[in-house]
Amino acid sequence: MTGPRLRGPVECTQMAPNLFRLLLLAIAAYAFIRGGSDERWTAVICLLGALATHLVISPLHERFQGVETAVMIVDLAVLAGFIAIALRSDRFWPLWMAGVQLTTVMGHAMKQVDSQLLPRAYAASLGFWAYWTLAILAVGVWRHHRRVLDSRRLSGPA
Repeated sequence: MTGPRLRGPVECTQMAPNLFRLLLLAIAAYAFIRGGSDERWTAVICLLGALATHLVISPLHERFQGVETAVMIVDLAVLAGFIAIALRSDRFWPLWMAGVQLTTVMGHAMKQVDSQLLPRAYAASLGFWAYWTLAILAVGVWRHHRRVLDSRRLSGPA
């Protein structure tokens, strides 16, 4: 009996992008249906960021060997968008979005500082946090919707 075959960083994550896209579309739809302005703008930034990343990624055989400059630029733009929302929002969750995105941007900085950083570690530092941003957005939408329902319940019939 042979053990599992070791795979490269890109080969291990072939299914993850499809799962991420499905979750992104579902949570963005949830934000547009149940969310407020902050939630909707955050969903737009997430959708545009994912689309832009898809358009600028390197060919599979070159991924994560060096700094992904185009992806880093997209991640910086997404960070700027999240910071803008956090600065104007009266909610706490946008700060978490900006913080998590900052962690992703720091993954690019780590690769820039240490070019010997393993491609698998670099790939993980970029991809792992994207799922957390979706989870934070989903919780933000859920809490917004709960506040709307509670305020309607407390105000009574018109």
